[in-house]
Amino acid sequence: MIRDAKPEDATAVAPLIILAMGELAYKFSNTKDVNKTTALFESFFRQTDNQYSYQNTIVYEEDAVILGSLNAYDGGKLLELRKNFLAYLKTHNHLPDFNPEPETEAGEFYLDTISVNPNAQGKGIGKKLIDAGILWAKKLKHNKVGLLVEVNNKKALNLYLNKGFEIINQKEFIGEQYYHMVHHIDT
Repeated sequence: MIRDAKPEDATAVAPLIILAMGELAYKFSNTKDVNKTTALFESFFRQTDNQYSYQNTIVYEEDAVILGSLNAYDGGKLLELRKNFLAYLKTHNHLPDFNPEPETEAGEFYLDTISVNPNAQGKGIGKKLIDAGILWAKKLKHNKVGLLVEVNNKKALNLYLNKGFEIINQKEFIGEQYYHMVHHIDT
């Protein structure tokens, strides 16, 4: 079942966020320590008004176990949602000059992280989360959904292409190359 996330889901969702981000998560935490990185994302997940908040997350749950998550928000609100997170990183994670490029833009509902527990992959959970993200965007009156996918992540790229996303351009984000993909919603 897909449902809105709650603050108490933090311990289940933070590892999924990190799984989706890969090495980017460790750039944010400025450490290779998985426990410190997990604690960072658990903390911001429990808070409100930031891009990694439970407020911007839905989860896929089966038998009271969270198997997947999708974090998404209005791309036009990125800088506002990112503000407290970046301020924390500058002060507490020793990243005074860290100011990542905007990965999304106004006019699109941005799917920031999509992740499925490795033990539950191949069961269609990712597809269900993407469909739920598109429906979420439609309910909020968005006419397009955007996301970034690593250029070398062929499996995810094919999944998004099969779900109706198209490559708009290629962009650099925190030193890595990504495809910016968009799904247009029929109104």
